[in-house]
Amino acid sequence: MVVKGNALYDDPAFLDGYRRLRRSGRALNEPLEIPAMTAALPPVAGARVVDLGCGEGDLAVRLAEAGAVDVLAVDASERMLAAAHPHPRVRYRRADFADFDVPHESVELVVSSLALHYVEDFDDLVARVARWLVPGGAFVFTIEHPMVTAPVVAADCVVDDYADEGRRERTWFVAGVVKYHRTIGTVVTTLRRHGLWVERLDEPVPTAEHVAAHPELAIHRRRPPILLVAARALELPTGNIGGPPEQPGGHRTDLG
Repeated sequence: MVVKGNALYDDPAFLDGYRRLRRSGRALNEPLEIPAMTAALPPVAGARVVDLGCGEGDLAVRLAEAGAVDVLAVDASERMLAAAHPHPRVRYRRADFADFDVPHESVELVVSSLALHYVEDFDDLVARVARWLVPGGAFVFTIEHPMVTAPVVAADCVVDDYADEGRRERTWFVAGVVKYHRTIGTVVTTLRRHGLWVERLDEPVPTAEHVAAHPELAIHRRRPPILLVAARALELPTGNIGGPPEQPGGHRTDLG
């Protein structure tokens, strides 16, 4: 059975496995993904935010508590949204990324936590995100690292056929999980083509101390499991992939 991204987290067997992993302390979210995302976020006080792939709303609520005035948290999973954490400034919406849209220049920040590797048409999604953002707005997201989504990762961590992009089927809690592999170059070029200048590119890996506590995570020091990208909407002509006329200032986050 093939489990597409927009139905994956409604699969009871998958959701049970995912939740058990998060409770076990062996997931990469707390030690790697959440700190990396927090460090990359711009100030959120007063911001309007879209969270793509919000799950149960952990990131959406953190953003609201940090001062975001409105967080539209979007996910395709009915089961995840049913368990989402309520907050007066977080609005949850069930929608598929393929046809989800908001008005042009209506938000200051778009975020996504480990969800966009399920998106088939990344170019179309980035084009929409670029339209949603006000000039100077930020797009900050994490995905599974292309070293992980590449077609073959042998037991000795050798990556094969890295340049062959497209659909991949994997077994993760259940068989037939569909993800989409694209290279780092494709991710960056797609963002720049739509006027989003990449300010931060990070590949967080576990610390030696975390591996000592959880030896099964040692493989993630041999090849990075997560790619983090922080980009900003600049007033550049579409198709311009050169440098920005003026680099914006560094990031600072109010989370934590």
